Amino acid sequence: MTQSSSPKAPEVPAAYVAAAAALLGLPVDPAWAASVADNLAVLRAAAERVAAFPLPDEAEAAPVFEA
Repeated sequence: MTQSSSPKAPEVPAAYVAAAAALLGLPVDPAWAASVADNLAVLRAAAERVAAFPLPDEAEAAPVFEA
């Protein structure tokens, strides 16, 4: 059995999915709730990696161009 080199995404409880869906007024089919929780866990893990990336103090935000 081989192990993945990527860290395991933290679990997102089904209760969070239900509460967030209710707060946002989004209907979530109970059959999809576990998949929604899995996707949120993956997104959370990705966001944690981005937030943990060290940036120098000299780094500036990219400019915003509007048409």
